[in-house]
Amino acid sequence: MSEAVPPEAASETPARLEHMPGDLTEGPVTRTLLMFALPTLGSNVLQSLNGSISAVYVGKFLGENAFAATGIATMVMFLIFSGTFGLSMAATIMIGQAMGRRDFDEVRRVNGATTGAFIVISLAIALLGGLLAPPLLHLLSTPAEAFDYAVEFLHVVFIGIPLVFVSMLLQSALRGVGDAVTPLWTTVLNLVFSVLLNPLFILGWGPIPAMGLAGAAWAGVVTNGLCLIFLVLRTYMLDSPLCLRGSQWRLLRPDWGRLKPVLAMGVPMSLSMVIMSISSVIMMGLINREGVDTVAGYNAANQLWNYIQMPAFAVSSAVSAMAAQNIGAGRWDRISAIARTGLLVNLAMTGLLVLASLPTDHFLLSLFLPATSPALDIGEHINLMIGWTFIPMTVSMVLTSIVRANGAVVAPFVILFVSVILVRLTLGFGLYDWLGAEAIWFAFMASSSSSALMAAAYYLKGGWRKPRAMAGRRAALG
Repeated sequence: MSEAVPPEAASETPARLEHMPGDLTEGPVTRTLLMFALPTLGSNVLQSLNGSISAVYVGKFLGENAFAATGIATMVMFLIFSGTFGLSMAATIMIGQAMGRRDFDEVRRVNGATTGAFIVISLAIALLGGLLAPPLLHLLSTPAEAFDYAVEFLHVVFIGIPLVFVSMLLQSALRGVGDAVTPLWTTVLNLVFSVLLNPLFILGWGPIPAMGLAGAAWAGVVTNGLCLIFLVLRTYMLDSPLCLRGSQWRLLRPDWGRLKPVLAMGVPMSLSMVIMSISSVIMMGLINREGVDTVAGYNAANQLWNYIQMPAFAVSSAVSAMAAQNIGAGRWDRISAIARTGLLVNLAMTGLLVLASLPTDHFLLSLFLPATSPALDIGEHINLMIGWTFIPMTVSMVLTSIVRANGAVVAPFVILFVSVILVRLTLGFGLYDWLGAEAIWFAFMASSSSSALMAAAYYLKGGWRKPRAMAGRRAALG
């Protein structure tokens, strides 16, 4: 039931929002898409760089056991974030559609209800996390040498969970209203603070004691807290439609009318992340059968693919936000152009990166492997076999982003399940005894290609364009 808020308070809309810079429903589609996608790409690159720098600090200053502990802890946190990723994406879609309709009241209501729910969920995780950390680590068969380190690290990380959750949601919501620059500046600030605070808290300096691995975790908590303060202040300085003022703060209270569609869309998207994780773990077990050199070669190639995929994630995020706003505004005449432009930009950027990686992969892989390692040749072969599959993957990502923007989330979930569970695992294990390691790489190829074909078929022939996908939910809200 919707929280009662005085109409004059809930519907206050600054006049300048009529033509705010975050409007993704006007202007040339290509230029608008690129100007929105590039800051998101910058954020993705900086986040990866931040993670790499933090890993270097821990590995160099504290040794292998501490480094292994952070890797295991990261796996735990990824599983937790998988459960909320879909919810934040669903809220972003609803906010984007409301923004397209210029329904700023609904923008605030969705943002308030989702933020309130995230605060409650994150506080519960923070309180329970310390108690659940040891059994979770036992479940993951954490090596004894890294166990105490991982427990120490996770205890601190869980304390900062509310800061991370709210920041993640707010950045996602800002993209929903068309602001990709504020999240970029937040990521820049996060990188700067992380670079400065990690060695300070790990090694100590002056009145600050050396805290070891716990120091790395506390550096993250402090950094996330400072960045959240910056994020909130900048959001209010820009007078974003997300801002709550006066009696609008009541919108943070539970509002099932807004949370129900968020859950209906968010749960399938979160499950998609979980399925991807499960598939990766199972396939990694198959790769492990080939021995340490193949594992090392695959992991090194995976480092290259992390960067090759970045444009696809950035463009898909931009496509989703643009499509949501245009669907909300009733600008269906622009949806095909958004899909077409997103595909062309993604194919061009990803294709160029894939082509560039092929003649240079020996050098790039040698950044992660010893020059004489047999894993180098194996990594080159793996990149040759799998690297090109990120091209059809971009097709699937763009098209599923478009259909999700109208609330159609079940079909993309089914497509993902079929491609990564039924196709990838069936072919990988079914052909392994016959083809050996080549069966694994073939399974990845078949999975990516089948996903693109199914996504294209659903985009062209599916019923995702029907107004009932989101209109019914708006009607239910009254």
